[in-house]
Amino acid sequence: MAARKPMPNKKYFTVQEANSALPLVRAIARDVAELAHDLRERYQRLGRNRPGGAASEAHQEEMQQMEAELEGAHERMREYEAELRQLGVDLKDPFTGLLDFPAWMEGRPVYLCWRLGEAEVGHWHELEAGFAGRQKLTVDAGLA
Repeated sequence: MAARKPMPNKKYFTVQEANSALPLVRAIARDVAELAHDLRERYQRLGRNRPGGAASEAHQEEMQQMEAELEGAHERMREYEAELRQLGVDLKDPFTGLLDFPAWMEGRPVYLCWRLGEAEVGHWHELEAGFAGRQKLTVDAGLA
């Protein structure tokens, strides 16, 4: 079987490049995780505050305000996701700050895997394996 070729115009990271990008990526991931938790909390609060029957005018205004704040938070999340995509990084789990950096290893595409709280990019996995298939990077990992 012939080795696959990297897709043109797609960013592939080396471990060093991924680790060099971490200061900015870490800051965005932290913002994403905080916002994801905030959004979940707001949705729960909104669900609890929905009246069973007719709501008072004040309650309707409060609900509209909460929905407007939710939309603003969703827009911020879309901006964070776009910023990560622009850097070439894939957001996999906003709650844990799990990110994948596309990479090339031994003639095939893989992901370098990093999660908020980890000091550096130290894992990788096959494209289809996801977090469950994460493996520790070794010196001879064959990353290009």
